Amino acid sequence: MKNYKLTLIGLAISVVVLLIAIFFEVDLFEKLSYFLQSLEKYEVDEFIIPIAIVVAFTLFDLIRRQRSQKIELEKIKVYQAMMSSTHHILNNFLNKMQLFKMEAEDNPGFNPDILTFYDQITEDASMKIDALGSVTNINESSIHAAVTPQPNTRACAQQDASADARTSRC
Repeated sequence: MKNYKLTLIGLAISVVVLLIAIFFEVDLFEKLSYFLQSLEKYEVDEFIIPIAIVVAFTLFDLIRRQRSQKIELEKIKVYQAMMSSTHHILNNFLNKMQLFKMEAEDNPGFNPDILTFYDQITEDASMKIDALGSVTNINESSIHAAVTPQPNTRACAQQDASADARTSRC
């Protein structure tokens, strides 16, 4: 019923107009015909059909635009829900990974470059998730642009100073 709300309103108005016409014995079509004939002397009748066409297409355009806006709002809601879930999952993962980092820091034989690399990876992942969360124009190109790797000059300088190929990010 909710999908046919305007149809039901139109039906109710039509029934009321029909009952009024029958009860008061008024021929509404003849009244409309006389009205249109009275407009003939002013030459306004030529404008009625073009105006009706413009009004009809304006209504079609408004309906189409409203549907498009509704779809865009749904896309935004789905994207925001997905991003919220992604933030939750990634934050849980990063918090659990802190246990591995603490264990590595307590192990004196562990390579400190790997810990530095771990911090860089964590920071990079956090920045990319934040960038994804701040996307306002939800389409494929803006989402890809938000996560496209940006050169990190600090990481590149550290790579040049380090001979360990595992820490290479540039």
